[in-house]
Amino acid sequence: MALETTKKVGKKVRLCGWVNSRRDHGKLVFVDLRDRSGIIQLVISLLDFADSSTLRVKNPQPEGFSSAKSSLIRLHLEDVIEVVGLVKNRTPQTINPKIPTGKVEVQVEKIKILAKSAELPFDMGQPELKLELPTLLDFRPLTLRHPKISAIFKVQEVIIDSFRQTLKNLGFTEFQAPIIVPATAEGGAEVFSVNYFDFKTYLGQSPQLYKQIMLGVFERVFTVTHAFRAEPSVTTRHLTEYLSLDAEMAFVDSWQEIMDTVEDVVKEILQAVEKKCFQELVMYKTTVPLITVKIPRLKLREAQEIIYQRTKKDKRKEPDLQPADEEEICQWAKKEKGSDFVFITHYPVKKRPFYTYPDPDEPEYTLSFDLLGRGLEWVTGGQRINDYEKLVENIKKWGNDPANFELYLQAFKYGMPPEGGFAFGAERMTMKILELANIREASAFPRDLERVDIRLYEKKKQTDKKIAG
Repeated sequence: MALETTKKVGKKVRLCGWVNSRRDHGKLVFVDLRDRSGIIQLVISLLDFADSSTLRVKNPQPEGFSSAKSSLIRLHLEDVIEVVGLVKNRTPQTINPKIPTGKVEVQVEKIKILAKSAELPFDMGQPELKLELPTLLDFRPLTLRHPKISAIFKVQEVIIDSFRQTLKNLGFTEFQAPIIVPATAEGGAEVFSVNYFDFKTYLGQSPQLYKQIMLGVFERVFTVTHAFRAEPSVTTRHLTEYLSLDAEMAFVDSWQEIMDTVEDVVKEILQAVEKKCFQELVMYKTTVPLITVKIPRLKLREAQEIIYQRTKKDKRKEPDLQPADEEEICQWAKKEKGSDFVFITHYPVKKRPFYTYPDPDEPEYTLSFDLLGRGLEWVTGGQRINDYEKLVENIKKWGNDPANFELYLQAFKYGMPPEGGFAFGAERMTMKILELANIREASAFPRDLERVDIRLYEKKKQTDKKIAG
């Protein structure tokens, strides 16, 4: 790998990867080779390769290898190549401090083209890939290769891995939740229906019901799964398919204990990103969000009063925070509490799913919360109703048929302790840690109202045109 060359000065190495850039300087050609570990500079002196007989090997060239001169004539960006060469220290004036391999280079002796690339639609060799979002996504297999784009998903990998490891350290057990479900956990019309043989089913809005069932087995569980929301809108913060990091815990003494666990998980994730993704954070000119020893906690009504005092816009009767409100209360938390995060609690019963536990002291409000970070919701959670009869009553009240929740209700019919849980949105966390402009940048293959890999509207126009023709 490219990164290993730093430990092999004076030794011959074999490297494989993509041509990231090429610079011709008379009889010298410099090629940046990119592999999964990073970038290494290759140096090819055409004077050393006037013909194949000048190669310093006793045996004939291996099949497929050729002189550097003849290969370079055909070498283009994104070609896949294999090279053999000698690792050398760069001269002091040519050291590149911006990359981990910047102190070394490889003097190429043999080169082989493994696969050719078509002409690129844009320049991939620049540090910044300055493309409009539609173009960035239209050429996703190519743009994902760019170091700054692939960095997004290295950060996302660390987020997910840290979520898993932190919860395992806290005694949680991972399980795999199904995606096709017989009923919707949160009700409403924002669901995708699935023609499942002769039956109507849905793509799950969340793994919530299955998390709760699994509590009866392991007491503390989590899952990393895809979730689906058929929201007919196009915003910078919503996807129709997203990655949900879900956890549920039984025998809670207080719903505050659930928020305490969220704090622990967020802190561990941020520490992991800061430690393991230093280069990626530098690349995006950002740092991880600030988090205080104790994240501030506000009831929804308290947050709305603060927003009113700061903006004179009266949202105090609204059942939820609007995007501008979330940004405003996060600015307050940053200024007044030194935190990029704030918990908002006690959402109205009518704005939360049927299983959300009402506050005994204020029954019209719930023991639920959202964690906002840098102006956007990262986490939603709360205590759940664990009483069988109350759940049946609420399912009916929310306009659903208890028969569709038979499997779920069994878990409570046969005994369920006080419990609660939470869910992170992986793309939202990635977006806000790197301060990306659009959540689609934080999804390798985003799905929304207008796109499933291809732009659906453009595809429909092409299809309609063919039919009309």
